[in-house]
Formats: sequence, C-alpha cells, structure tokens
Amino acid sequence: MTVAVETGLWQLDQTASTVAVRHKTMWGLVTVKGTFTTVSGQGEVRPDGTAHGSVTLDAASLDTKHAKRDTHLRSADFFDADNHPEITFAVRGAEAGQDDTVQVTGQLTVRGISRPQSFTAKASDAGADAVTLTAEFTVDRDQFGMSWNQLSMMRGLTTVTATLRFTRATA
Repeated sequence: MTVAVETGLWQLDQTASTVAVRHKTMWGLVTVKGTFTTVSGQGEVRPDGTAHGSVTLDAASLDTKHAKRDTHLRSADFFDADNHPEITFAVRGAEAGQDDTVQVTGQLTVRGISRPQSFTAKASDAGADAVTLTAEFTVDRDQFGMSWNQLSMMRGLTTVTATLRFTRATA
C-alpha cells in the first residue's frame, strides 16, 4: 500500500499529537524521558505531490516529571528557552515510500542552530480529512550547542519520538 494524502492545507491536531525525547544519563544507567506539552504545526500537500510544512515545540514545555531537572533543561546549559523559546522542524520535502512510509527531509532548529535532518515516518489512519505520522530518529545534542555534561554522565544520542495527527484545515 502506498501513502496517498489529499492535496491542500493541513493543521496539526495538538490534542492527538505528541513529541517525546529520551536520553541515557548517569553513564548509561538511567534513561531520562520527557514530553513537550505544547506542539503546533501545519503543512501543505501541493497538486504535484510535494509536501512542505513545520512543527514547532515550545522549548519550555518539556516535562520530565522532575521540576528541578526541567528547570535545568530550560536553562542556558541545554535549551536556553528564555533566548530560544521555540524548537522547529521545517519540512523541505516528503516522499511516499513503500508500506505506508514517508521519507521526510527538513531542517531542525534548536537554540537558533539549524541542521539538516531526515527520517522515515509511518503514515496511518490516512483518509480524506486526517492522517497520522509516527517517527523515531536520533539527534546529537552537541550539534545544537548543548554540550553540558557534568562528570561525563551524558553520552550518546537523544532519541526523538513523534506521533503527529494532521487534519484538513478549514478554509
């Protein structure tokens, strides 16, 4: 089966979408998990089949269920949310693959630093008025100026997991 999404404008359904992160810390013994509670986005599928859009996260909305850690993650050591309140992924292209997959290419911007990012998403519940995309990919936080690492406790890549439900935008 091939993904077929109707042309037009699409809006992210914030209540049915999640973006979460997880990272190994304490020398790989503990996995810290968090969810961004404020996510927005939109997209357009053009008649030629190309897709463009963006997803925006409120950097200060990351919730790891630990208030002191969340405050530190919002600080200049990590997301620097006061100076860079948004994390954005700008979709530059999306191409349907096999088995309901979509190859997504774009630009990830964190702390004002932009880097290319590509990943494979899985489309489900695709219909005339809605589609859900799920994806998991890794990010090297050092590439975005987040190199704080007391006692070398934090190693490896951060995993991002997203479930994004888009609905057809009303005119």
